[in-house]
Amino acid sequence: MGLTPLFRHNPQDVGPQYLEDLATGYWFSEALFTAVELEVFTLLESEGMTTAEIAGALDMPPSGLERFLQALGAIGLVVRDGERFFNTKLASDYLVAGKSEYQGDSILWRKGLREGWQDLAECLKAGGRVNFPVEEEGPEQLARRIRRYINAMDNVARTKVEEILPFFEGLDLKGELLDVGTGSGAIAGGFLENFPFLSATLVDIQEVLNYTRELMDKKGFGKRVSYIPTNILEPWSVAKEGFDLVILSNIIHAYSEEEIPLILDRAANCLKPGGFLVIHDFFPEHCSAKAALLDLNMFINTYNGRIFSGTWVREQLAMSKLYTTELIPLATDTALIFAARDEKNLANLHLDERTRLIARIKAMGFGEVLPIATEKVHVADWTDLRCQYGCDRYGHGHCPPNSPSPQKTRDVLQDFSYALLLEGEPPGKMFQTRVLDAEREAFLAGFHKAFAYWAGPCVLCATCVANTPDGTCRNTRDARPSMEGAGIDVYETVRRAGLNLRILRDKGEFVRYFALLLLE
Repeated sequence: MGLTPLFRHNPQDVGPQYLEDLATGYWFSEALFTAVELEVFTLLESEGMTTAEIAGALDMPPSGLERFLQALGAIGLVVRDGERFFNTKLASDYLVAGKSEYQGDSILWRKGLREGWQDLAECLKAGGRVNFPVEEEGPEQLARRIRRYINAMDNVARTKVEEILPFFEGLDLKGELLDVGTGSGAIAGGFLENFPFLSATLVDIQEVLNYTRELMDKKGFGKRVSYIPTNILEPWSVAKEGFDLVILSNIIHAYSEEEIPLILDRAANCLKPGGFLVIHDFFPEHCSAKAALLDLNMFINTYNGRIFSGTWVREQLAMSKLYTTELIPLATDTALIFAARDEKNLANLHLDERTRLIARIKAMGFGEVLPIATEKVHVADWTDLRCQYGCDRYGHGHCPPNSPSPQKTRDVLQDFSYALLLEGEPPGKMFQTRVLDAEREAFLAGFHKAFAYWAGPCVLCATCVANTPDGTCRNTRDARPSMEGAGIDVYETVRRAGLNLRILRDKGEFVRYFALLLLE
């Protein structure tokens, strides 16, 4: 529902409908903002309500409210049973005020960013932000604004830390934690809750720490936490090599390209020899549309914040003499980079090798790298007909009938349970070379059975000797069968992986290639 699935498809594949959905995207957000502001989901939580009952509670006529509730139902936030409306599980878990996972403050904080976005054209003309906070803002107004911001960020951070903690499973973390730009302290709080022998030092501006201290005291962490009011761009008054864990969560995108190396170097200097640095942020390599739009938001609503690539951040960390993992994507829209002084320490983290492999392959330049169970790979007996009747390469090289039969492909898939679907683009030789690189990377990562099927006839060699009378390939080391030539229905397999393909009608339309990398 909503717009999220659109961003997993190439816009060229959905055409005008994609543009229409983009243009009306604010309909979804305005409906959500209004429902949260009216506390509709809190009203419905106990026993559900009829339209008339909701209208009475909100003191508004039922006619428009009925249509509003129907819209909330259409986007998956409420359900109707007879005359009564009830929350869906999503709304019940995250949109009911007072619940531990409540996200309402975070959602309404996003609503507050709309004003800046309405100035987008002016920002572009000016080359930067044009809408600045009122300078006459008094201490009480500033405190209220900071509290709203911290509450909003706390909503998100509490869910993010639950994604981060599993990477430390099995580690006996103890000693000192440093959380730089801590905000609500929710990330540090998650570690304190799960590792009782950790103590934390929180670094942020004084106005933020005043409220953070209240939150940490309420959670019972008071004696385990110390606070250092600091502008992050100024020297940190913390012990050099004094911390077992240093956290930079959503800090990178808040600063400029000139400022980030300084921040990373200071973080590196704080690490003990056996410590870990955790970078948690948005990156263009993961959830690229969200990262790009957040980058635009930083352009509109901050002084110099922007989104940086994971590759660039890792290069800066290397300059600070730290070893790093690949970019590790979370299930949501952010990702992690782990760093350490000793490369061997990174092996102690609970990192799924397949997740790390996906990150490395994605960095090779593929548009998508999607895990797929081999049982979802659709093998059909008709695909070679498209080769025999419709392709002038039929009978050449490794094309049908010289490629694996559909039955051979079915037999091969029986020996594998897991694969990656790789998406790329022309030219074919570059794509096929990249697929071979991905297969080799998988083999070196320990997936000794790794084997790839790519898109289209083999075009690796400038002159294909397999087209000569003797028909013998001289490059069997690198040649691979195509998916379709081996009986794989590419359209159906891609659909089962969660993407869409359509027939191209015009020569100028965008072409996408897919390959299948079998792993184990």
